[in-house]
Amino acid sequence: MTNRLAQRHVLLTGAGGGIGLAMAQACLAEGARCSVVDRAAQAPSAVEALAKQHPDALGYIAADVTDSAAVAHMIASASRRFGAIHTLINNAAVFEMAPLLESDEGSFDRLFAVNVKGMFFVMQAVLRDMIASGVQGGSVINLASQAGRRGEALVSHYCATKAAVISYTQSAALAMAPHGIRVNAISPGVVDTPMWDQVDNLFAKYEGLRPGEKKKQVGLAVPLGRMGTPSDVAGVAVFLASDEARYITAQTLNVDGGNVMS
Repeated sequence: MTNRLAQRHVLLTGAGGGIGLAMAQACLAEGARCSVVDRAAQAPSAVEALAKQHPDALGYIAADVTDSAAVAHMIASASRRFGAIHTLINNAAVFEMAPLLESDEGSFDRLFAVNVKGMFFVMQAVLRDMIASGVQGGSVINLASQAGRRGEALVSHYCATKAAVISYTQSAALAMAPHGIRVNAISPGVVDTPMWDQVDNLFAKYEGLRPGEKKKQVGLAVPLGRMGTPSDVAGVAVFLASDEARYITAQTLNVDGGNVMS
């Protein structure tokens, strides 16, 4: 621990497990106070265990990022406990897959509601709060995906939502530059989380593969020869939140083992 985030309050959405939880762990290890947000009414067991290790530095908030009233409550609750928010890690997202000609309006609405509408209005609300609170050196980190860099036949809606994350990140960075607030994104590649087991099952259904086969294929196809881990992404999040990245804004950093070159 180097205390790169000491005295900072980090708000993380979609942090009940996987990449989100790993980012919370990394921020806590660097001295941050963390407000961890997820949809579950009660904190997931992994979050509860982490809170026991950091009772004075971690708070759990249940919130639906698609609900503006819930977002306002989330920010107010976080601020009451840990003060002004210095960093937002905007990670809440959902994933669905279907062939293009079978993809329906319901799936479109669900993915865009969380991945785009929720992402944007959480970001907007936190940015307003940062400016009103006079936060110096604020940072927003949106979670995009390599899926936002290119289309995929079975994942059209999800790809489009993550492309929107990249675009909104650029626009917000330009709008916030006069306030000294940086806005960046992280674009993970294939990351070995429990969600990927669900993704693998969907590929097995639509591509006629054996369970586990797609996951093995995508890992071997990565230039570095493996799937990423949540900690691979968490380290980049800490960097972007820290003063080490004070001259970086409007960027989307690929954390994908070389899958995408940009």
